[in-house]
Amino acid sequence: MYEMRPADAGDEEAIAAMVRARMVWMRGRGVPDWPRTEADVGIVASQAADPDFPVWVLVHHAQVVGCTTLFTTTPQWGWTADELSQSAYFLATSFTEPSRRADRLGCLMAWWALDRAARERVVWVRRGTFTRRLMTYYRDVQGWDLVHTPQRKDHTAYLMARRAERLPELSAVIKESGTAQHRT
Repeated sequence: MYEMRPADAGDEEAIAAMVRARMVWMRGRGVPDWPRTEADVGIVASQAADPDFPVWVLVHHAQVVGCTTLFTTTPQWGWTADELSQSAYFLATSFTEPSRRADRLGCLMAWWALDRAARERVVWVRRGTFTRRLMTYYRDVQGWDLVHTPQRKDHTAYLMARRAERLPELSAVIKESGTAQHRT
């Protein structure tokens, strides 16, 4: 059984080790996405203790095997005024332990976000990436719809969305504990 819970300062070291391993794994497969440096790894890990970042960790047998940030608001850029007026979560900065990729932990965290949003009567879950290869994975494997492709900082941003949906079968695989105390 997996557990999804809010991250805290005590998770920083475990998150850093996981993100570092993921960075190396991604480079080995030609995916030059962020993070690129040890300083970037530190930025991701430090967000666990930052009240402005609603970071959640996926835990299995007391080991952090994934993390993601689930904002209660959508970034203002790249979305229409009508879209911004709709209730949505924004799923960002997701990382999983690469040695456990066969377990599809990224999908599990995305499904958790969809289910959580539906339980809280939020209509949409949105996410984005600057990497076409990740966008293709999110779209083709995880079922996200590509909604917009604006330019941001001289790069194409791939903005995606899915309607929130209850996934009752998820309770047999993952339990949620704690409440996010972060500001967004």
